[in-house]
Amino acid sequence: MSEQFTLALPSKGAIAEPTTSFLKECGLRVNHPNPRQYTGTVPALNNLNVLFQRVRDVLYKVADGTAHIGITGYDVVQESPTDDLIVIHDKLGYGHCSLVVAVPETWVDVDIMADLVDVAMDFREQKRRNLRVATTYTHLTRRFLHANGIHHFTLVKAEGAIEAAPTIGYADIIVDLVQTGTTLRENHLRPLPDGVIVESQACLIGNKKALKENPYLLETVRKMLEYIDASLIGKQYSHLTVNMSGESMEEVGFKVVDNPLTRGLLGPTIAPVYVARDDRQWFTVMLTVRTKDLLGAVEYLRSVGGMHIVSQPTQYIFMDESPTYKHLLEVLRD
Repeated sequence: MSEQFTLALPSKGAIAEPTTSFLKECGLRVNHPNPRQYTGTVPALNNLNVLFQRVRDVLYKVADGTAHIGITGYDVVQESPTDDLIVIHDKLGYGHCSLVVAVPETWVDVDIMADLVDVAMDFREQKRRNLRVATTYTHLTRRFLHANGIHHFTLVKAEGAIEAAPTIGYADIIVDLVQTGTTLRENHLRPLPDGVIVESQACLIGNKKALKENPYLLETVRKMLEYIDASLIGKQYSHLTVNMSGESMEEVGFKVVDNPLTRGLLGPTIAPVYVARDDRQWFTVMLTVRTKDLLGAVEYLRSVGGMHIVSQPTQYIFMDESPTYKHLLEVLRD
């Protein structure tokens, strides 16, 4: 396959370094020898070049076909929807944040969006002006406020740190991305519990036309998704090795599969162990369990005679096929 394709990645911002770390964990290390250059490669996919861009520009480059696929924030995609794009994978598992409506802490009577409707009406009737909202997410903010019954508002272009807008006085409230909420609290703001506009994280996007028309690009994306899906699934599991005594492999196997936590993906692998100077028969049991159930699985295996239990993280679990790629084909057929 000689045709070359381009993957656009964030060059700076909150998800820039996590993106290259994520790809490395997936087996898709990005080779970027000169940080001053805007290009790189992915050695595991020798027909895939990398173009480093700002987070928002990743979307534009993929939309206009300059790049074929890219990783950006889901909030960016939702802010600038276009028919030229397709979201290939919307949950890469990092870069989590929320786009929220936040009001000054001094607004003690404003607890939910319905209260903000009343405030907007009061501004209109008593102060003869609209509620001023500072944000860089104008499309999402406008749509969300209208959907919640707020129609008398003015979107204000953010000047510097958006969280300071109400304090400085050029806006009344803000709509911005929040990760921990610390910056909001430091600026005496609080998010409204029902004011979450978008729950965002890093996502993989593609040029819809290119994916439909170029089978070589589709094959490259398939390989990339095999790595990504196998890594994301693998992170959910741990591999256990345990020694157990029993009359037979069948007896040991029955004990292991009798508990849902230790049945594994398909079932345990059991092999006899040679133990000198021991009249009992010993077997080694290998199985894969969900990491969140790890302690429960270990405690159960102990209760049925398991000894010397060893746990190892699982790097990859390759399913029959990449579930994300299967879904992508279904979407492209529509």
